[in-house]
Amino acid sequence: MPQPTEAKSVFRIDRFQVPTAARDEFLDRVRFIRDFLSTQPGCRQNLVLEQAGEGDRSTIVTVVEWQDATAFGNARAAAAARYRESGFNPQALIERLGIEAAFASCEPIAP
Repeated sequence: MPQPTEAKSVFRIDRFQVPTAARDEFLDRVRFIRDFLSTQPGCRQNLVLEQAGEGDRSTIVTVVEWQDATAFGNARAAAAARYRESGFNPQALIERLGIEAAFASCEPIAP
């Protein structure tokens, strides 16, 4: 259990409802982003999970644990800069592929 003076991990948890027709293209982008984020200081773990859906959608969940809020903020800034340099617009991709997305940043709590 973290002591009061210890920094808390920050978890970024993103959930995507992805149409089957968009799955491969979306996962290619997710893997690219995952590989970039994994190189950033303070990245403790970086997971991409899938829950098979019914019908024409599946659920893709990404979970990234950051050492602390500073590492998380620095990684967000680095990712935004990388997106600008490459001309990638995540929101435009989500809209074009018809993906429903929910984003959350969470910290652990004591039991």
